[in-house]
Amino acid sequence: MKLLLNLLAGVSLLVWGTHIVRTGILRLYGSNLRRFLRVSVAKPLNAFFAGIGITALIQSSTATALIVAAFAGQGLIGTQQALAVMLGADVGTSLVTVVLSFDLSWLSPLLIFVGVVLFLSRQENWAGQFGRVLIGLGLIMFALQWISVAAKPMVQAAGVQVDYAAGTSVTTVERSTGKYFR
Repeated sequence: MKLLLNLLAGVSLLVWGTHIVRTGILRLYGSNLRRFLRVSVAKPLNAFFAGIGITALIQSSTATALIVAAFAGQGLIGTQQALAVMLGADVGTSLVTVVLSFDLSWLSPLLIFVGVVLFLSRQENWAGQFGRVLIGLGLIMFALQWISVAAKPMVQAAGVQVDYAAGTSVTTVERSTGKYFR
């Protein structure tokens, strides 16, 4: 029961951190992001890199998709440019995932501390909103660490290791013989 509760708490903290980052970025740069996206999609390659940049900033390819869909619905960008932005958004999500796969355990407390200091000391200007974004990034990294620690007993359980080994050996046999039974 405690394991499940820890996993749920970690996932909830991850969702909350993502929400804080997304709302903080949109409050800081919302109109500028929309303007940048509208101008930068003139060429497909630029649209691709705009999708990477926007998604890396707001950490949500879904939010990027909603922005692009709104622009496409209003006729501000064409289908080709919208598809290029969405491809860039998918690549941006993958790049953020790769960066977060490194051991950044030292960065989470630093981001939270600096974010809280900025947010509490300068709530009224852009520095306070940037502090909010830093708090969200720190919470995301902390949540990923928490989930990893909470899931460790499940991953190390004997039954899971046997099932994983059996699945791996079947796949190896299937590949070596060329017979796929799925």
